[in-house]
Amino acid sequence: MAKRKGISGWHAMRKDELVKALVKDARAAERKKAARATKKSAPAKSAKAKASPKSSPKAKSETARPKRAKAAPKKKVSARTIRKIQKAHELRGQKRDLATESGSAKKKPRDRCVLLVRDSYWLQAYWEITRETVERAKVALAEHWHTAEPVLRVAEIDDTSTTSTAERVIREIPIHGGVNNWYIDVAEPPKTFRVTLGYKTGNKKFHVLGRSNKVSTPVPGGADVDGNWADIAENCEKIFAMSGGYNSDNGNGELKELFEERLRRPMGSPATTQYGAGADTVLSRPRQFEFNVDAEMVIFGSADASAYVTLAGEPVKLRSDGSFTVRLPLPDRRQVLPIVASSADGVEQRTTVLAVERNTKVMEPLIKQNGDD
Repeated sequence: MAKRKGISGWHAMRKDELVKALVKDARAAERKKAARATKKSAPAKSAKAKASPKSSPKAKSETARPKRAKAAPKKKVSARTIRKIQKAHELRGQKRDLATESGSAKKKPRDRCVLLVRDSYWLQAYWEITRETVERAKVALAEHWHTAEPVLRVAEIDDTSTTSTAERVIREIPIHGGVNNWYIDVAEPPKTFRVTLGYKTGNKKFHVLGRSNKVSTPVPGGADVDGNWADIAENCEKIFAMSGGYNSDNGNGELKELFEERLRRPMGSPATTQYGAGADTVLSRPRQFEFNVDAEMVIFGSADASAYVTLAGEPVKLRSDGSFTVRLPLPDRRQVLPIVASSADGVEQRTTVLAVERNTKVMEPLIKQNGDD
């Protein structure tokens, strides 16, 4: 019996240990299962904690702040667009550049602006501007240089008054670099003009590069001159005179220098041009130089073909269309000439009075010696 009890007690003890081991294994399995469940639910809890304003004081402060708008991503400029922009800047710079390069290495660069008369309604401006002058203009205009545009200012001169001369700007002509002359159309001849070459900025500031001589357009109907220097050479004396070349009031020798450079001969009277001043004196030739000036007057008009017209009491012959022309001497004195037209029936009469005066003055002769200017 004792042996049997011992065996049952051992079995009882082994049973208790087995139960404890099973309980321990069951609890370990539950802990592992709980741990896996906690690990899976952790990201959702953290996201919920971030979304909740009550999660922490820091979360509250961040929620109170206004959210900043995200900056738009910068677009990358293509190389083709950059080249187009650079080309546009270069083209703008070329149009603004009025510097003229000298064709001859011996010719010293200089600044000048000359105005020529081509006919009653057209002028031609010609200029030469050095690189240094353009750079000085760039420095003077400073930040306004990028808005500067080359301009020709055309001014009309009213010199009819004996006390003063009024100069009024009538046009501003935009020009561009790469050229050194410009044709200008004018109206209502005869009139006197001058041009000014310079840069005009966006704030209306005008930087002067050069001013021309003054010229007067002729009365319409004379021989007009067109073309370039080939035609100017054939009519140089006429254009030189119309452009004020023989006018001492101009005072600048730029017009004369321009003609002499282009025509490659001196400008002046025929004797001076061909032989130089004082040629007859040097050659000891006897001088037989005659010079006489006279004038006559031409009066013309028109009336009814059946009218009777008199000039200073003398009858005037009418053409079939009623026009008439009378040539009279112009003596050195004042004349008052009434011109009267009467209708064929003698009922109507009209009178026009012309007052003409001639005042001639003969100056003392001038003979130049060698070396005289």
